[in-house]
Amino acid sequence: MEVSVQWAQQRGFGIRVEWGLAGARVLGSEAACVVVIDVLSFTTSVSVAVEAGTAVFPYRWRDDSARVFAAAKAAELAVGRREVGPWSLSPAAIRRAPFTERLVLPSPNGSTIAAAVEGTPVVAACLRNVSAVADWLVAQGWGTPDRPIAIIPAGEHWPGTDTARPALEDWLGAGAIAAALIERGIGTPSPEARTAATAFDGTPDVVALITECASGRELAAIGFADDVAIATELNASATVPVLIDNAFVDRR
Repeated sequence: MEVSVQWAQQRGFGIRVEWGLAGARVLGSEAACVVVIDVLSFTTSVSVAVEAGTAVFPYRWRDDSARVFAAAKAAELAVGRREVGPWSLSPAAIRRAPFTERLVLPSPNGSTIAAAVEGTPVVAACLRNVSAVADWLVAQGWGTPDRPIAIIPAGEHWPGTDTARPALEDWLGAGAIAAALIERGIGTPSPEARTAATAFDGTPDVVALITECASGRELAAIGFADDVAIATELNASATVPVLIDNAFVDRR
């Protein structure tokens, strides 16, 4: 890691939080585990699919190379949320779709981060599986300054650009995980992690806030309010999707 970003690694803390792909690269090299949070799309979709027994392969691009990758993995390929297909980035569509044993799920945010992390365990977390993920992480003995947990809220992109947009729903998702870890006795959160936890703990109605935030309104406007409803099913799932051999599978 370059000297110029050592200040960003949040050393000395057992719970660390940073945004997006760049944050995952900065924190991931020293982390015992990377927890990816993409509440209104990727990680909620992963939780729904893994809950049904599907192994989910993250992939960075939704193009011809994704089709080649899916064929090599003998997996179905999810399409974009607005495209026609039984499997897509929509959690509601995945819940309605026929069962498949293997699914490639491309996305520009959460999937890209998960696929880019190398040499470190990766967990897909969302509001649906906060308690299950926190229990599993604690059981691994992680969350100490020398074996830190890196929580990565994925964020979004401004439409038609490569410009990242910090997303309220992912900040609350990161805060939910951080708060659950602190509640379980991990007492060394970084200032970033503690602030995220405080934001979650201080929100009286997380469902209403996410429904009314920019990303929630965006999905409702294009006909995907059901995705928001599924994404805000707090602690509805006991799954712990862990990236094993390039696919997320349940490791509870």
